[in-house]
Amino acid sequence: MKERVDVTIIGGGPVGLFGAFYAGMRGMSVRIIDSLPELGGQLMALYPEKFVYDMPGFPEVLAKDLANALIKQSERFSPELAIGQTAETLTKDDDGYLITTSTGEQLPTRTVVVSAGNGAFSPTRVGVEREDEFVGKGITYGVQNKAALTGKKVFIVGGGDSAFDWALNLHGTASEIAIVHRRDEFRAHEETVKQVKELGVEFLLWKQVTELHGSDHLEAVTLTDSQTKETARYEIDSLVVNIGFKSSLGPLKDWGMTITKNQIEVDEHYQTCLPGVFAVGDVCTFDGKLKLIATGVGEAATAVCIAKTMIDPNAKLFPGHSSDMKI
Repeated sequence: MKERVDVTIIGGGPVGLFGAFYAGMRGMSVRIIDSLPELGGQLMALYPEKFVYDMPGFPEVLAKDLANALIKQSERFSPELAIGQTAETLTKDDDGYLITTSTGEQLPTRTVVVSAGNGAFSPTRVGVEREDEFVGKGITYGVQNKAALTGKKVFIVGGGDSAFDWALNLHGTASEIAIVHRRDEFRAHEETVKQVKELGVEFLLWKQVTELHGSDHLEAVTLTDSQTKETARYEIDSLVVNIGFKSSLGPLKDWGMTITKNQIEVDEHYQTCLPGVFAVGDVCTFDGKLKLIATGVGEAATAVCIAKTMIDPNAKLFPGHSSDMKI
């Protein structure tokens, strides 16, 4: 069994990373548990090459660069990492809680901050034969490496914001871009749709991918018209699938917290119904909740400061300004 830490952060995304940093600034020992093999959460796993515009101090910043900056910030206080494993069970003990992970590790902690975003996620797949065969060999869910699509003919499947954002983002990188959508109406913002149309991106509407072709790499797709049932084959280099993600809180649902619509209910201190267990960021819900990184990092700072006063009743809630500290 590992040594007990002051706070365990469940989720190594941007909110969890800032929470780990702030806990370190409060002199707390910290452990981060994340099911993904690397820190950064959705910023790294889903849209590393997309720009984020609503973080204070950054007119625009690539998601992966923001994640790396948050990782570097958290490393100032050397948090213990337990990545590539899922927090399975939470058991109350005399000095806090014991967390058991999917690898069988037993990780004792005094307090817990859940910052699991939307929970464990997996991309919604096209659902055709040979799809598994071409993942990473012409099929991607979102874009992890924009440069790899330089000069390529790219089909983007989807009609939401992600699909249209990537159509804009890849303009000037890919040689050709087409949006494949099963309807002629889109869920994306109207202004974004307008911008994509003005770029001359091809729209293949009322179409669905029904066949994949190629040897060791995707070379072509067959699209079927959902109205006429006619089929056509298109030679392409890459198929970028943006039709959503499935998410679940997984084992967290069995921890005894109050959950509404896949979100954990918290009070004004971001504390769940379990003493010493907090939830922040997209995973939590309360009246007036805004799902933004900018608001989530504030929730994380508040939660760890309250956790600090629970561990040490003599500690002040407000630690002072960082510019006055020796960190």
